[in-house]
Amino acid sequence: MAAIPSHLVTGNRRHLGWPAWYVDTGVVADPVNEHDATPAWTDDLRVRLDELLDEHRAKLRSSLDGLTEDEARRSLVPSRTTLLGLVKHVTYVEQVWFNQALTGRSLKELGAPATPDRSFMLRTTDTIETVQAAHDVACAESRRLVADLALEQEVTGRGPRSLWAIYAHMLRELAQHCGHADILREQVLAARD
Repeated sequence: MAAIPSHLVTGNRRHLGWPAWYVDTGVVADPVNEHDATPAWTDDLRVRLDELLDEHRAKLRSSLDGLTEDEARRSLVPSRTTLLGLVKHVTYVEQVWFNQALTGRSLKELGAPATPDRSFMLRTTDTIETVQAAHDVACAESRRLVADLALEQEVTGRGPRSLWAIYAHMLRELAQHCGHADILREQVLAARD
């Protein structure tokens, strides 16, 4: 089997110019077995999907690390998207796609905003610490709710769908917002100079 170029191995992402806050979350192990280049991460799909979710969760959460409150709230695009707002939004997404979809509880019961757009709105009481703490709680609850379910199991809280479909949706959503966070953080840090 041909060797995989070192710049494609997860542990070497910094060679691609990815920022340290994105690479060094410490969540994802190198997916390539150095001895035989067998992708071990496909051996247990559920474990790998959980790792990917946690990798993206950690990247979004850490996008706020080292920022001032003003930097985290800085609006750099015409929409309501800010770094703090992104983490607040993905907290809402966790509540909708894991909690509501599995339990059928209303957004009001979950204490979640009524719409995705409202989930980006920041209150004066929202801080990096409070938004990260709420995100941590929502992620822990998501993990708890799916722990005993099989990927093929159907859930009905937001209409019938399999758990794997929720995982796929969440991975797409989180990956998209990781990209947003990467660009916004780059702009915020560049403005310091």
